[in-house]
Amino acid sequence: MQAYLRRLLGTERISIVAPKQAGMSVEVEAGGEVIGTLHRDAEDGEVSYAVHLTILEEDLPPAAQPAPALISATSKRKR
Repeated sequence: MQAYLRRLLGTERISIVAPKQAGMSVEVEAGGEVIGTLHRDAEDGEVSYAVHLTILEEDLPPAAQPAPALISATSKRKR
């Protein structure tokens, strides 16, 4: 999974970390920071994996302000 995620995301900074205690989630780290969890599902003889990423709002850059709407030349015509 680690090799796949590194290739998919284009970075060697991704690491899969085994839980420290039984029953805990497997963690996905980027550069040493936990960014989510990895879950394995084995059902009907098929195995799949789900990655759940958690992004805190405080970690996001400020949202860009929308540009003011341009006023068209036709709407400026005097009536």
